Amino acid sequence: MAAPVTVELATHLDCSPEQAFAQVRRSALLEHIAAPLIRFKPLGRPFPEFWHPGEYRARMFLFGVIPIGWQAVVISLPEPSGKVLYVRDNGYGPLIRQWDHWIAIGPDPGGRGTRYIDQVTIDAGVLTPIVAGFARSFYTHRQRRWRALVESGFAALEG
Repeated sequence: MAAPVTVELATHLDCSPEQAFAQVRRSALLEHIAAPLIRFKPLGRPFPEFWHPGEYRARMFLFGVIPIGWQAVVISLPEPSGKVLYVRDNGYGPLIRQWDHWIAIGPDPGGRGTRYIDQVTIDAGVLTPIVAGFARSFYTHRQRRWRALVESGFAALEG
């Protein structure tokens, strides 16, 4: 049985940490930055406009069409550490026993913009190495979509 694996990727966003944190709490942001790689379809209650602590379930579709099961999105808002703000999704599902995703948003060390970090610890049993490889690709994609969204002034999320 494979041990849990942690994947971490960081990027620079050309916006303030406050802007990034306000946007990351919107469910529309998740749907935008995950597309077209993953599409989430809420099970039961719809996703709220703004994430609140709690559990939300969704069916997931690879490339928007290939069903890959359901996942619980378990949101919490951990206490800040200095100027770094966090959103945590301590999710799970039948395929992935642990998907502990921490988003850290804080001032860029260079003094301009935001340092954004995705860190996820994954336990999917014998599939852990495969899921971790997918997670690295997924977060690379998400961060690329984040940067483009910031460059557009978050236009894709408006209206």
